[in-house]
Amino acid sequence: MKKQCIISISREYGSGGRDIAIRIADELGIPIYNRDLIRDIAQQMNMDETELKKYDEKARNRLLSRSVGKYTNSMEEILIERQFDWIREKADSGESFVIVGRCAETVLRGYPGLISVFVTGEEEFKIKNIMRYLLVDEEKAKEEEIRIDRKRRTYHNRYSDHKWGDSRSYDMVINSTPLGMEGTAAILLSYIQARMDVMQK
Repeated sequence: MKKQCIISISREYGSGGRDIAIRIADELGIPIYNRDLIRDIAQQMNMDETELKKYDEKARNRLLSRSVGKYTNSMEEILIERQFDWIREKADSGESFVIVGRCAETVLRGYPGLISVFVTGEEEFKIKNIMRYLLVDEEKAKEEEIRIDRKRRTYHNRYSDHKWGDSRSYDMVINSTPLGMEGTAAILLSYIQARMDVMQK
């Protein structure tokens, strides 16, 4: 790529957003950053990666934490700021990459190479995917869908300046159900390539 391209992908649980992100990164030959960025941050903070993951993509517990000015004892808040700094450093390096979640479309707003996507899906499609991912029955899959999406929505709405999934705040919102993950990735790749062509001019 002659110019930097950063693809930010947010997603509803079960929509296949992560798998779509992987397909896009593989096709473009660029890295994808998701939960693995915790590994780098854990090393920087001299902490256990497994312990740090407990606080990943969670809004701080107001009852168990305290903030004074810009200082806080909330591990959720500390990790969030470290993640946002990590994402900005990657972007500032000029590297092209795919980033999943973590309010990246807000954190990186203003970078000319940013392309932001939100992946949604129809209920039955998402539940079937969750059942397959987790090897659980339909009832448990629905419980997990509600829990994870509530967690993502709370986190995003706390640290972003727009509502999670609001179509006005992304370059594209796409329903992965009609074409499945492979077809949806193909459509997004066409859009990304078109945007990249414009960037090169």
